[in-house]
Amino acid sequence: MEYGFQRVIAWQKAHEFVLLVYRISKHFPEDERFGLTSQLRRAAVSIEANIAEGYKKTGKADKLRFFNIAQGSLEECRDYHILAKDLDYINEEEFEQLKNSILMTSRFLNAYCNGVINNNAMKNDEL
Repeated sequence: MEYGFQRVIAWQKAHEFVLLVYRISKHFPEDERFGLTSQLRRAAVSIEANIAEGYKKTGKADKLRFFNIAQGSLEECRDYHILAKDLDYINEEEFEQLKNSILMTSRFLNAYCNGVINNNAMKNDEL
């Protein structure tokens, strides 16, 4: 059985992004293990974790604060993925996969935030 936040499409897209980041960054140079690899993975995990944490908050402001942190981590990942391409750690196909996943995650996260702002997001007890 899925837990409530797992049913949120923004979280699902963020989770898919994290899995992609781990799969692709596994091939980064060993000397980046504590550098770009770690930073990218931590920022990616932060996206889905903050969506999950924000999901359970009862106040609109609390929810949006966590979702805003997730958005910031998403932008951080956008920067890291450009850097990885410029350093030749990823090829064009991997660059496009990450870019598309970032865009999709961003769209759904923004839509979820707008739903919370406009009181259209599903309530915790409805899931």
